[in-house]
Amino acid sequence: MRRKCEAMVTVDASADSVWAVISDVTRVGEWSGECQGCAWENGTQAMTPGARFRGRNRRGGIRWTRVNEVTLVQRPRTLVWRTVARPPYPDSVEWRLILDDDGEKTRVSESFEVLDMPRLMEWLVWFAMPAHRDRTADLVEDLSRLKVVVESGDGKPGR
Repeated sequence: MRRKCEAMVTVDASADSVWAVISDVTRVGEWSGECQGCAWENGTQAMTPGARFRGRNRRGGIRWTRVNEVTLVQRPRTLVWRTVARPPYPDSVEWRLILDDDGEKTRVSESFEVLDMPRLMEWLVWFAMPAHRDRTADLVEDLSRLKVVVESGDGKPGR
């Protein structure tokens, strides 16, 4: 199972427009193929280090939720969060979105790295979710959907 994957896309929009979409966890379901949606936890309403949100995920017939914690926010360039290891999920995965200006466009890089995963869980994921063996194609598809959302004008600041 690949423990790191990365993909990149160029979006015909400013970094601020892309940031408006990626920093709003309530919009993740618009561009993620696996995460169906997210909601802030504990009264939090913004991307700040330490903030937590819960993601609802689905892959085929398998559904699960995960608590995530924001670890780094450098507006409008870098957004990093990790899944919180707690029963029944003892693993932790770091997700990273990096935005780079490319003239009037923005290069968006999405990556993840498995920080900790018990061998038994890795084995179970390997057999139950073959698509998780290498998620590179998933990241490419996520970024393609993000590009469509932002370029359609739905990513404009102040939306």
